[in-house]
Amino acid sequence: MLRPLLGAALIAGSVVSPAWSSSPAIEAAKVLIPHRAVYELKLKNASDRAGIEGMTGRMVYEFSGSACAGFTTNFRFVTRVDMGEQMRLTDQQTTTFENANAGEFRFETKSFTDEQLDKQVAGSAKEDANALKVALAKPDTREVQLTPSKFPTQHMLEVIDNARKGNRFFEQRIFDGSEDGDQSLLTSTIIGAQQQPKPDDADAGQAGEFAKKPYWPVTMAYYNDDGKTDELPVYRMSFKLYDNGITRDLTMDYGDFVLSGTLTKLELLDKGQETCR
Repeated sequence: MLRPLLGAALIAGSVVSPAWSSSPAIEAAKVLIPHRAVYELKLKNASDRAGIEGMTGRMVYEFSGSACAGFTTNFRFVTRVDMGEQMRLTDQQTTTFENANAGEFRFETKSFTDEQLDKQVAGSAKEDANALKVALAKPDTREVQLTPSKFPTQHMLEVIDNARKGNRFFEQRIFDGSEDGDQSLLTSTIIGAQQQPKPDDADAGQAGEFAKKPYWPVTMAYYNDDGKTDELPVYRMSFKLYDNGITRDLTMDYGDFVLSGTLTKLELLDKGQETCR
């Protein structure tokens, strides 16, 4: 999943050449299903320091394309925040495109507060042998060189691969273009044993044909890129993950407050081109 931001899988590919038709990245990405998921958000808890009396919202995640033709993610995260003496409306709109074979990632995020644009970040990132090179276009034009990192889809595929192998914990450095688009993050991922949904599983019934399918409980913690994973994470996210990349029953922990996200609608989209040329 992309990280929702409050002031938060993703995926692969561009058109591939004949030499890439049997690429491991292409084959791995074929497990991911294009879909559109809608989540209703509510405040789970908040500290006094947060200054938040209530919060509701909606998150829409649309992942389209195919492993061969490439995947685009459109993501919208809207919240209405009760600050006691005032209400605040936040709206994050993100579009990403990832080409796993070429090691390229494009991103653009617009953040609105009370319907006024207050931040826009756009750019691209390119892998090479020794670094991740980021070219920012907004809010200003500049280039940044970072330690090699995984992109969001690469990381999600890594989570699924570890889950299938029974590996319960791994760490990875990722770049997702969030915040100012100029830094990577360290992540630690904990994967629980595969489980079957229980009768009282809140949003399992909204998963359509996957309602009775097994899932893995996953928790990801994100740390600033300073090599100190013994400190508290800047953000933590938990969810139930299917082996096709679909997620539900979200918990988003921002430190001072925690949101829960319940799947309310799931629509499967056209897989697009299946045969790589």
